[in-house]
Amino acid sequence: MMNIRSKDEAGRLLEALGEQLLSLDEQYELVVVGGSALIALDLIARPTQDVDVVALHTGVLETATPLPAPLLVARDQVARDFRLPDDWLNDGPAALLDFGLPAGFMSRAVRREYGPALTIWYASRLDQIHLKLYATVDEGPGRHEADLRALAPTPEELLVAAEWSRTHDPSPDYRTILLQVLDAFGVSGASLSA
Repeated sequence: MMNIRSKDEAGRLLEALGEQLLSLDEQYELVVVGGSALIALDLIARPTQDVDVVALHTGVLETATPLPAPLLVARDQVARDFRLPDDWLNDGPAALLDFGLPAGFMSRAVRREYGPALTIWYASRLDQIHLKLYATVDEGPGRHEADLRALAPTPEELLVAAEWSRTHDPSPDYRTILLQVLDAFGVSGASLSA
């Protein structure tokens, strides 16, 4: 299984996806989060196995679930050409859109074109902090926490991200773990809405 290790590798895959879309006379704008977005923006240096699509951009953000059939056809051809798993491009984080992305998300997103048929909007560093904090609390220590540490968030950024994450899980248990994670990042005594 191939890992995406660099911005150049990610670019080659996405350019190939753009070429496949062009051959199908299709065009898409995708909003991407996670490890591949962090790699594409040179924010972290670790491999990832997939490209996480949180939304389709059609002037407004629309759910990526399910990914459109022509996009799947193009994705599957790239998977065959590069010997990638079938889900190398997936809608795994699309549920984040249900409760809302951080305010101003698209105004901060970084736009990149991979040929005339594919545009990717990458989540900004600040928005990745929001998403990685939420994932760290939700899933526990591991790559999300490591990514969050690599992003070196300020206490202010963490507090803003923490308040946003509570809109996705307002439960008391989540709040307790969130406060523990903030404390582990040096933000102790945070006052979050109950």
